[in-house]
This record gives sequence, structure tokens and C-alpha cells, in this order.
Amino acid sequence: MTDMVQTSTAPTAARVSDTYRWAQLAIGVAAMVMIANYQYGWTFFVPDIQKTFGWDRASIQWAFTLFVLFETWLVPVEGWFVDKYGPRLVVLVGGVLCAIGWAINAQATTLNGYYLGMIIAGIGAGGVYGTCVGNALKWFPDKRGLAAGITAAGFGAGSALTVAPIQAMIKDSGFQTTFLYFGLGQGIVICVLAFFLLAPKAGQVPNVVANAALLQSRRNYQPTEVLRQPIFWLMYFMFVIVGAGGLMVTANLKPIAVDWKVDAVPVTLIGMTMTAVTFAATIDRVLNGLTRPFFGWISDMIGRENTMFIAFGMEGVGIWMLYLWGHDPIWFVILSGFVFFAWGEIYSLFPSTCTDTFGAKFATTNAGLLYTAKGTAALLVPLANYVQQTSGHWDNVFIMAAGANILASLLALMVLKPWRKTVVAQSAI
Repeated sequence: MTDMVQTSTAPTAARVSDTYRWAQLAIGVAAMVMIANYQYGWTFFVPDIQKTFGWDRASIQWAFTLFVLFETWLVPVEGWFVDKYGPRLVVLVGGVLCAIGWAINAQATTLNGYYLGMIIAGIGAGGVYGTCVGNALKWFPDKRGLAAGITAAGFGAGSALTVAPIQAMIKDSGFQTTFLYFGLGQGIVICVLAFFLLAPKAGQVPNVVANAALLQSRRNYQPTEVLRQPIFWLMYFMFVIVGAGGLMVTANLKPIAVDWKVDAVPVTLIGMTMTAVTFAATIDRVLNGLTRPFFGWISDMIGRENTMFIAFGMEGVGIWMLYLWGHDPIWFVILSGFVFFAWGEIYSLFPSTCTDTFGAKFATTNAGLLYTAKGTAALLVPLANYVQQTSGHWDNVFIMAAGANILASLLALMVLKPWRKTVVAQSAI
């Protein structure tokens, strides 16, 4: 059985070495590291933007939501270009747009200026993200969860090393200078990496290894067919409700820490001392990265839905515990790390489940269609801010996020698993 459809006229290339495949994966990971700060670094700029211009936090956070919307909702279009023309051009253009986006932020003096900057950065980051994940799914049909997880880890953990430098530069040189230098630097590196990215030709990758726990379709669904599959919309709904909780914490990590009065408290763990918010942000990014290949690897062995049940259940419990105990600075650091560890795996589990269900030929576009759920989830981030501003506390936000994750974990095991078994069986007829 093979996931790559070959027509009678298509020449079959020779199998490439595993070293070659891993090299392609590594280039994708490096590009993902370069776009990580556009999402995960944003929270450090918010307090200074608010202090400088006096805008309310919910209005500023619309820039984050617009970034995620444009990062995700255009991925199917960018995926179509990748499936048709290859990965190089899309990543090159993405790098240019990333640099322009934060350069605009460096000059912005109005909310609309920040909205524009983050929209352009979002389009660029989405092009890079969708391309690299789609390429990983195509190069590794035999280790799809692991490959998607390692690639997504670049995005999840990529900003860990720059948490302290970004905060230091904001403090020493101002947030506008930080936007400019980091934006240009990251954009240039992406453009260089683009020239080394290639998509696999038919015959270059191994056939899928049969695994009783992994249900993989023999049929390649066109993107238009995928949108007509009800099971796709179940996965979409699950992605939205799990994604919203993690994005809320990502965008508001520092504001939550400030409101709970733990942001500047020194915390000592594993022989290191940092303020609670810096420690939390660093650990969060590392664990948010590690979880993607870890749970992707687990899902290759025990199945996607079983893994979702475990991970989403952990996330629901983690958010609830952070709500209960997060006012203590040490618990704030530990539990925010736990929340990110149980959250980040959605970016390996959902793309691999999508490709398992609908085939690899149009993997970049189809996984991109599902990835737009992250943009839909981002619409709930300003809603969380409005709920918090209206009530004066974060309680209701945390309770809703915990409940949504528990619901998703139950849906994975009780609805998605038996339904997908039927769909894959029908595709073999």
C-alpha cells in the first residue's frame, strides 16, 4: 500500500536515503524556528504598547488574533501553490512578508498600524508553517506523526532561546527597535533556507508500514471532497475548542501573571532563578515544542485518537489546576509548563490524522484546510479578554477552557475513533 498516487505517465524516482529525508526535515524545522517569535514573542510587546499609547488590552490583542487568522486561513491557498509549484517559492515569499510585517510594527503609531503589520507577518508565517508541515507529511509517510511533530516543534519551541533576549532588548532599546531587528533578522534567515527546500518525487519515499493502530486511507481525496466530509468538520470543531485555550494563555501569559501579581517574583527551579513570567515563558516554549514529536511518536504506535484522549484530558486538568493554584509563582511556572505540554501536540496530531484519513497527494492543502481551525480559535482570544475585563478576573475563562478540553478528549475516543474507522474502510472499497 502506498499513499503517493502514481500515474502511468509519471516517472518514478529512485528511493532517497533516510539521511536526505532527515536533512529536508531539518531545513523545515529551522524555518519554523524563525517564525516562532511572530506568535510566541508577541506577549512581551503588549504591556509596552499599552503603556506607550494607552489603548485597552483587548484592542491591542486584536492584532494577535488578526495575525493568527491570516497565518491560518490562507494556508490552504498557500498549500495549493506548494502542491503545484513546490515549497521553495512559497517559503521565500513568506520570509519577505515576515520581515516587512514586523518592520511595520516598528513604525506603527496607531492600532490599525499594528493590525496591518501583524496581518502581513501572519500571511508570511502561514506560508512557511503550512509548507514545512506539509513537506514533512510527504517525506515521512512511514513516520507521519513523528515528522509532523518534530517540524511543529520548531514553531513551538523555536522562541525559547529568544525569550530573555527579546525582553532585554525591549527594556534596553525599546520595543520598536526590537520589532525591527528581530523581524528583519528572522525574515532573512527564512529566505536563505527557502532555497534548500524540496518536495519528494514519486518513488523517493518508502511505502507506509501496516499498523493495526493506525488507520490510513488508500485514497487521495481532493480538497473540495474533503470539505464535503462530515468527519472533517468534527476534527475542525475539536481543533477549535482545544486550540482556543492554548492561544488564550499564549497571548495573555504576561497579562495573567501581572493580574495575579506573580510576574516579577523571582522563582528558583532546577538550579536556575528567573522572574516567574520569564521562567514560565521559557519552559512553556520548550515543553510546547517537545510535546509535538513526543505525542506524534506515541500516536504512530497507539493510534491518533487514543493519544488525543490522553493529551486533551491532561490539558483540561492542567488548565483547571493552573486556575486553582496559579496565584503561587512556583505553581504558575510549573502548571503553565504542564498546560503547554498538553496543548502543543494538536499541531502534530491533527495534520497526521487528516493525512491518514484523506491521503498524502494533497496533504499540504488538506492539512492547511484543517489548520484554519487555529484561526477560528484565535477569534475567541479577544472574547476571553472581554470576559476578563467585564468580570474583573480570569475565573470564567479558565473554567470554559478546561471544560472544552475535556469535551474534546471524550469526542476523540467515543466519536472520532469509530467514525474514522468506517470512513477509512469505505475508502478501500
